[in-house]
Amino acid sequence: MLPPLTDRALAELGGTGGGPDTLALLVRDQDTRRMLLLRAILEAADAAGPDVCPPAARERLRADWALLEAAEAANGALVRAALCHPLLGPWARRCLQALTSPAARPTGAAPAPGPAARATGTPPAPDTGASPGSGTVPHTEAGPDHGAVPHVGAIPHVGGVPRGGAVPHGGVGPDREAGRAADVGPDPEASRGADVGPDPDPEARPDAGAVPPAGAVPHAVPGPGARGLGPGQQCRELLVDLAHFSAVAAAVAARAGVAYAVRLSAHGGRLVLPGLGALRVDGAEPVAVDVVHRHGRLTLRGPGAADVSVFLEDGFGAWSDSRAWHPAYALPGLLPDGAPLPLEDFDPYRAAPGDPQCYGLTGPATLDDGERKNWLQAWSGTAGALLLSGERRLTEAATLLRCLVPLATPDRATAEARRGSCSATRSEAFGAVLSSTPPDATRLAATLVHELHHAKLAVVSEMMTLHHADGQARYFAPWRPDPRPYDGLLQGAYAHLALADFHQRRALDGSDRAHLDTDWSQFARYHAQVGAALPGLVGSAELTRPGRRLVEFMVDAHARMGEHPAPRAHAVRALEYVRTARRLWARRVPQELRAPLA
Repeated sequence: MLPPLTDRALAELGGTGGGPDTLALLVRDQDTRRMLLLRAILEAADAAGPDVCPPAARERLRADWALLEAAEAANGALVRAALCHPLLGPWARRCLQALTSPAARPTGAAPAPGPAARATGTPPAPDTGASPGSGTVPHTEAGPDHGAVPHVGAIPHVGGVPRGGAVPHGGVGPDREAGRAADVGPDPEASRGADVGPDPDPEARPDAGAVPPAGAVPHAVPGPGARGLGPGQQCRELLVDLAHFSAVAAAVAARAGVAYAVRLSAHGGRLVLPGLGALRVDGAEPVAVDVVHRHGRLTLRGPGAADVSVFLEDGFGAWSDSRAWHPAYALPGLLPDGAPLPLEDFDPYRAAPGDPQCYGLTGPATLDDGERKNWLQAWSGTAGALLLSGERRLTEAATLLRCLVPLATPDRATAEARRGSCSATRSEAFGAVLSSTPPDATRLAATLVHELHHAKLAVVSEMMTLHHADGQARYFAPWRPDPRPYDGLLQGAYAHLALADFHQRRALDGSDRAHLDTDWSQFARYHAQVGAALPGLVGSAELTRPGRRLVEFMVDAHARMGEHPAPRAHAVRALEYVRTARRLWARRVPQELRAPLA
């Protein structure tokens, strides 16, 4: 459906860049996958047994899709953007997993077909737990045209889906970098690791047996795995998940100007209308809420409560004079003419229910007015901080970033030393960056560079097989105290290479005098770390041809950065840091467990 990545695109991405055409291809790939995933949900709901997806739930799903089609007729771009919103991805994965589990099949039905061999350039189905770097495609006889993102109307209603299309397995595997559990440590590559800020103590050396310090950012939040629930509980959770889609359809249709009257279901004391806001209701049990939309005004009526009138704002959010209504919040566009960027602190799928928390990664936060102001203050300087490292970094963030998800501030980030933070991306939520409140614009910019490069490499890994390495943790990564699997090493090296480029370009620009010394220090650290990781990456016999090309382009980019070294004092400290980290790692990891050149 989409053309494969060319050598030119691989060269751009391997150098941690990406021109407009390359970035647009990554976005189209992910949007196409999302629409195929939604199609698979419709097919799977039609095929699931009544004990898993009761007929009433199927009918409601059809009605929700019909409402979206009416909204698409009024504003197609709006509907497609809503369906490709990052946080609908975790929702979709959960639904497909529940609908295609063995318990979901009617009695006597055959198991869903296994993954097919991947065709070059064809987007695979959702991750089925295959080894990193692999991909699969769903068997669907009807699909979008070459290079096109399917529109809502192109995906048939549940009752009209051709039976020739096979539904992909719902056994959703973890995020590509999970398995490399997130470090909290003061180490930059905590999890898939992000180093978002300056070193807490640039002069410090790692203590014996300790994790070498550096400014920390845990990365990977695993996607929802097997829930391990009984059929009855799984059915109840699926009904809650499907109720959220009803709210999504209602919110999108209201924004598109479609008049309707529907009954929605609030759960956990809140009805969330994505992009508009949330209504607080009494009680944690499911509560029916009647919603009527006419001419930009929503009337929400819950049992035993006064009606709540909500008025849509232009572009994003909605306001009400009722204290039960909490409006959604968005930051200004990164570019002057850019769309508002949602700060998602309400969406129930910003951290999927039941996800285990990685070590050091805090949970999602709901912000008060003061915390939103802190975000706005850091955000207001982020475009400028990115621009100091080159216009491509600003363009990249403006193209790929679709929402921010606030995380709670880590306990170790105290009032006296708020240098540490945590951040993450999720493979099933392309375009979302999760982060605790950033201390300042420069560190928020570094977080975006770090996390968006994890996202870029994850997309490339879906588009083409980069390697056939297993998940055995055998490689040395200077940003982690534990051995890493090959894919984790590749992800970490790629993100650190981008951070090295970010800080070097800022340092060479020199106009941010307050951060100049820090930029050189961070560049030296990241450049030395990547240099220590590259031999293990290059020396692997498990690389495919495109994977080897990508790694070679990374080597070239690393060498070019070496032509403008950091001041000697910073370079010496960085090399000593890496040597110390390697000695400590060698003490902990027996020789027989290490990969060659690791």
